[in-house]
Amino acid sequence: MTALLVYQELLLLRSQRWLPPVLLYAAFLAVGVQAGSPVLDALGWAAAGLLPATAWLVRVCATQEPAAARHVTAAAAGPARAHLSALLAAAGTAAVLGCAATALVVAVSDLSGAGNRAAVPPGQAVSAGLAACAVSVLTGAAAGALCTRPLLHARGWSLVATALAALSALVTTGSPAKAAVTGLVTGSRTGTAHLPLLPLAAASALACASAALACHLASRRGAAGDPAAP
Repeated sequence: MTALLVYQELLLLRSQRWLPPVLLYAAFLAVGVQAGSPVLDALGWAAAGLLPATAWLVRVCATQEPAAARHVTAAAAGPARAHLSALLAAAGTAAVLGCAATALVVAVSDLSGAGNRAAVPPGQAVSAGLAACAVSVLTGAAAGALCTRPLLHARGWSLVATALAALSALVTTGSPAKAAVTGLVTGSRTGTAHLPLLPLAAASALACASAALACHLASRRGAAGDPAAP
């Protein structure tokens, strides 16, 4: 699996298809994170923007191989393992992005709650920010896995479904990502950094179930992911 992950990451880096989601996320941070803003509010903003970026990266990694290369990879490692490596490569890239964003936000933000009512220890801020980013990565990975091959093949429908799934995950009540982001924003009012442990557990279960479904279908349908494939 390590070799497959390295292969997928190298494909992603060399293709430069990572640039649009990363640049979009950077622009999102530039708009919403200002120097001296309350740290928990800024961390909530950073975590929210990471979800659609992750879903986009998953779609990129799941479709980046040419058809011939995909067949070779599937023949060597199996369609399920090959597809899982693509999902893990995207999630790993998004996780690195989230860690960098958390460090940046904590460095430039005011370590206090909204209205400077209470100080927020930097360690607690980092922990809460990383946990919220993890929830967003896992939720975004689940959304991306369900909105691309082998479940959806048409590029237009896949893009629309990915965008709608990411937006729904941010605004729907009961979504782990919404709960994690809301927890940060609410905690900012009292200067309390709450770890979103329950949303993290729910997001982990959702991501695992989505990846399992996608890999199962990839195994049944073959490297092309076509329902007609053996």
